[in-house]
Amino acid sequence: MMDTAAQIKWVKMTIVAVNEALPAGNVEFKNWQQYERLLLSGLACTQWIIGLQIHNTETARLLARIAVYLENAKADYSQAEHFFLLCLAIFEEILDKDDSTIASCLNNLAEVYDAQGKYNEAEPLLIRSLAIREKSLNKDHPDIASSLNNLAGLYDAQRKYSEAEPLYLRSLTIREKSLDKTHPDIATTLNNLARLYDFQGKYSEAENFYLRSLAVYEKTLDKDHPHIAISLNNLARLYDAQSKYSEAEYLYLRCLAIQEKSLNTDHPHVAITLNNLALLYMAQGRYSEAELLYLRSLTIQEKILGKDHSNVALSLNNLALLYNALSTPHKAEPLFIRSLMILEKSLGKDHPNTKIARINYKNFVTEKSPNMSWKNIFQKILARFIIIEKRFLQLINFNIKGI
Repeated sequence: MMDTAAQIKWVKMTIVAVNEALPAGNVEFKNWQQYERLLLSGLACTQWIIGLQIHNTETARLLARIAVYLENAKADYSQAEHFFLLCLAIFEEILDKDDSTIASCLNNLAEVYDAQGKYNEAEPLLIRSLAIREKSLNKDHPDIASSLNNLAGLYDAQRKYSEAEPLYLRSLTIREKSLDKTHPDIATTLNNLARLYDFQGKYSEAENFYLRSLAVYEKTLDKDHPHIAISLNNLARLYDAQSKYSEAEYLYLRCLAIQEKSLNTDHPHVAITLNNLALLYMAQGRYSEAELLYLRSLTIQEKILGKDHSNVALSLNNLALLYNALSTPHKAEPLFIRSLMILEKSLGKDHPNTKIARINYKNFVTEKSPNMSWKNIFQKILARFIIIEKRFLQLINFNIKGI
């Protein structure tokens, strides 16, 4: 049996070997199959890193790469968070506090929190990441654009549009100045700006940016790349909001086909597209089709995000609205109540989503009054709910350059 020193030496060599076997550069979709083949070896290395307290650049680099893969390909946020925290701790131990690599770690950890709706945890990490990059890099460096884009995305998710827009625009300016005009990162910011304008009902501006984003992605990425699916989903949502149902359905179905091919069938992005397609069918009165999609979406989100996640609450509310439309209030009421409880706990009583869920439930109760038209109440609230809760897929840059 090897002594501790020999074990550490052997583990260090193994970690270097796994890092060298993984594709060079950032964790890209086109290399996911190689990551999957080496995942068990990488996970074994992480256990040795933890057990033997091996803290160096190679170990932190491996932790970061595995974490990015687990988050993007597997939607395993818990394990990704664990590895990002370890990576950050190692780099903060061995590097200067203002090193740009630490900024990358902060950015990646923040994205994991953002994906789980943990905005309070994500914001200080993104602000610190941006501060480090602005101090250590040229003002037009692409990494600064990434930080601006991601911080804007966090504000956007919280509907702080006035704070998000100038950050998106500054990110786009830097990227258009420092990158080739067909670079995917430019498409990312275009997509996110389009999303922001779409959410504010600025449909002509949004469509222009969505189409530009999609054109760049289709020119530069594999036809089954998840980013293309995201652009299709968002453009479909735009058409759906304008009652262009045939155009929207085609795009949703194309999006779903790409996601089911390139991602796990239980990935949160699949759940979002299922929810959106269900909302489209519901608006057309195709209730049986909508119910199947809602149930599948809800199952995925409960499995991946947990039963108390705000996205789960939105799915519950949508399903409750469907059951109400089908005149099955005994199915709808417990879903309305559970949705509202989750939102009050996770987002707070004053969050716009919580307020709308509360309105939906109150009107569900009120509709029993003989002096009120249930159909008119339902259509009014449903329309408002769909506009606000149609799920977007937001593109965030996962940057581990320099690691």
